[in-house]
Amino acid sequence: MTAVPEFGYYLNREFHVGGERLEVRARHDNALVAVTYWTPEAAIEQAVETAVATRTTMARLDARERAAILHRMADAVAARSEELVRWLALEAGKPVKAGRVEVDRCVFTLRNSAEEALRIPNELFPLDAHPAGRGRFALVRRVPVGAVLAITPFNFPVNLVAHKLGPAIAAGCPVVLKPSPKTPVTALVLAEIAHAAGLPAGALSVIQARDEQAQRLCADDRFQLLSFTGSAAVGWQLKARAGKKRVVLELGGNAGCIVHSDAELDYAVERCVTGGFAYSGQSCISVQRIFVHRPVYEKFISRLVERAKALRVGNPLAEETDVGPMITEAAAARVADWVAEAVHGGARALCGARREGAFYYPTVLVDTAPGMRVNCEEVFGPVVTVTAYDDFDRALEAVNASPYGLQAGVFTCDLERIRRAWEVLEVGGVIANDVPTFRVDHMPYGGVKDSGLGREGPRYAIEEMTERRLLVLSSGH
Repeated sequence: MTAVPEFGYYLNREFHVGGERLEVRARHDNALVAVTYWTPEAAIEQAVETAVATRTTMARLDARERAAILHRMADAVAARSEELVRWLALEAGKPVKAGRVEVDRCVFTLRNSAEEALRIPNELFPLDAHPAGRGRFALVRRVPVGAVLAITPFNFPVNLVAHKLGPAIAAGCPVVLKPSPKTPVTALVLAEIAHAAGLPAGALSVIQARDEQAQRLCADDRFQLLSFTGSAAVGWQLKARAGKKRVVLELGGNAGCIVHSDAELDYAVERCVTGGFAYSGQSCISVQRIFVHRPVYEKFISRLVERAKALRVGNPLAEETDVGPMITEAAAARVADWVAEAVHGGARALCGARREGAFYYPTVLVDTAPGMRVNCEEVFGPVVTVTAYDDFDRALEAVNASPYGLQAGVFTCDLERIRRAWEVLEVGGVIANDVPTFRVDHMPYGGVKDSGLGREGPRYAIEEMTERRLLVLSSGH
């Protein structure tokens, strides 16, 4: 009988096992696939103390050294890609096809962070725009803020960890990382990789902390920055506890997508299928609300339903699987409840609306009302609603009628409509002729309203993780 792999929490360049077990089970069949451990209270305190003590060491690493560590990490992720893909399938339920995409993105994120480490901007400018500045000029350099508390979710447990670690290493900040307890293994594999890449002792700790412990860490003034990715409810609650530290929040959404009659319809359908049902819709920029110009509404619906029905639901380890299990059976049951509630209220399910344990089948809903939870809240499951519109400006208003504002997609060949959408839509990003689910990892990514605060993408995260420090030079007379 094959032994179940054991992973310890990571502290001061050592992995520690023992204590209260945290079991990791495969999402598709509940088989035990790994064991790790909740981090003891004393070790969590040691992780914080170690991060604070390592501030100077990390700040003194020159840009070349930081970049070299990140490149070595990227090389190792690429070399261990299939191992990481397998863990994504097991602990996150992510189909292997999607897992390979995520691991490739992680490699890019780390390499881009390495490149950005070499071009953190400094400024030089004269001060004689005012008479008091005559004979003087200013230098501004960016210095690391200090210890970072990073909290990551289950849905992209490789790449979203890289989005915390890569910029922090590039900026020269030590990190205490708390990954989701649903997906701890991939974060610990990345810790192994950072360890082998030569990250200094104390520069990274990976802990498993319960919610109440995480809340205390967020309130701890020894951290200079909290970087949190997760649900809106939890993110804003943690911000309220964060005190004076900087806070970056990448939170949820119920992304809207507009399809106008002049768009390439087959392409729009294909992208909406991918955007709505990839990884069972468990992405904060998953397509949720689709608004279709009435002249092409029936044709769009017909093709969308046909494509959704053709998706293969099953074991995430199988190469042919398109849609795997949700993260828990309870998550799938919640989605089922929301869909049933919508149907009871007059909506129609044209496909899907079926749950088998943790699996929920891709679902297309029509005749929904704006106040239904499938529209006004974040489904975070493989469900899209489709609504016809007659006027483009009314469609923009419908997208904005949401507490969230992460990204939105607009399919149209009319540049003026695209400009109008960019001007009017209350989101962090407008994606023209693609779904809101589109993301390339070096672009500024984040939202407004309940969707968050600040921006990710290595260059922009480095800005959040550094402070401007001014030096004024004078000729002395």
